[in-house]
Amino acid sequence: MPETLELVGVLLAAGRGQRFDPSGVQNKLLQPLASGDPVVAASARNLLAAVPRVLAVVRRGDAALADLLAQLGCEVLVCDNADDGMAASLTLALRSSSTAAGWLIALGDMPYVQPQTMRELLATIGRGARIAAPVYQGQRGNPVAFSAYHLPLLLALQGDQGARAILKNHAVSELVVDDEGVIRDIDTRADL
Repeated sequence: MPETLELVGVLLAAGRGQRFDPSGVQNKLLQPLASGDPVVAASARNLLAAVPRVLAVVRRGDAALADLLAQLGCEVLVCDNADDGMAASLTLALRSSSTAAGWLIALGDMPYVQPQTMRELLATIGRGARIAAPVYQGQRGNPVAFSAYHLPLLLALQGDQGARAILKNHAVSELVVDDEGVIRDIDTRADL
């Protein structure tokens, strides 16, 4: 059992965004939304509004992104092996907060998730659920919350599938939400 009841937000922001810019020149997370905020700033602000401690994972050499996230109040972790896939970023954050009671795992390219949705997912974990995921109009989305119960499985993840296998093979408390943001990400310029 964890020594603390702390729930931690994890913001995964170490991807290359190949679909957005195959050349890799423009970081999609730094592109402005209609509001003028960079994509990742909106994602981070929403997560910070839901949970007091947020670990943001970036790739080595992405100083602009790291600086922005630090200024917003995130604890920035640099993932040296980010090219190994999303699991490398996730496990880095989990190892850095391994005594937490649970985590809300959010994606840097999903700036429209409402903080209230995130708070409700965390509350579901606080009430004893082991996994909580939002569902919008029948479609399961992100972010996903995990209790410490699943830490060993999460730390064993590899590659770019994230925690899909865990979600597929274990009970998930589904939270029906009226929040389109849980299924809306930024993959292409048109998504901005």
